[in-house]
Amino acid sequence: MQEVAGTDNNSKMRMRVRAILMVCTFFLGSMVFGQITAGKIVFERKTNLDKKFTDGRMKRMIGDGNKIRIENFELFFNDTCSIFKPIISDEPDPLSFTTNKNTVFQNLNSKQKTIVLNLMGQNIYIKDQNQKRQWKVTESKRMIAGYDCYKAIWQKDDSTRIYAWFSVDIVPSIGPEGFNGLPGAILGLATEDGGIIYFAKSVEVITPKEEIFAIDIKKKDVYSIAELRTKFEKDAVGNPMISRMLVDLFRWL
Repeated sequence: MQEVAGTDNNSKMRMRVRAILMVCTFFLGSMVFGQITAGKIVFERKTNLDKKFTDGRMKRMIGDGNKIRIENFELFFNDTCSIFKPIISDEPDPLSFTTNKNTVFQNLNSKQKTIVLNLMGQNIYIKDQNQKRQWKVTESKRMIAGYDCYKAIWQKDDSTRIYAWFSVDIVPSIGPEGFNGLPGAILGLATEDGGIIYFAKSVEVITPKEEIFAIDIKKKDVYSIAELRTKFEKDAVGNPMISRMLVDLFRWL
């Protein structure tokens, strides 16, 4: 009987050890999961071209089957910098001119950024400080790419409101189009009317190579955001087409 009791005690001890190991593994996994400081996020962007273009000629060109345009972007990051850029397809795309595909590099320490604005296939280069946005964080939550995200609102001006969903599990303050200023990575970004929506499709924990963050702006005309806005606002006077282009160009700035 003593031998049987000893066996039972050993079995109970092994069960306790297994339970302790499982608990430790869970908490260690949670700690690692909650401290992501480097990786790659793939975003899907949906643009409602029917909302973007109001003139009949453009609507006929787009057609009913192309009203929602889907494009993919990737955001590489570590604890010092990030770069957001389009994933360019090799397939011919006759409607590529209908959306802008910008590249944004951020230095998270100096809070400076370099932007390559894509306008009708032409690149415009910007170097400037990160904007300071007054975010209103709400209690609203949703799951994006497997991460719990909180909703935040930025009132850009009297008529423009931007929504963002951020996760505190991904530490750097980064996001699509160079958006930042929240306590974690932005995994969702949208205009108030839903005309343009970014949502993360996947998050990969990797250490990006240094060359991924390189942008060549040597021998190029480089503007600050204020300088570029002044330049285009002069050209937009009396020209509705340039005025609409200006809204699109500075939507995220």
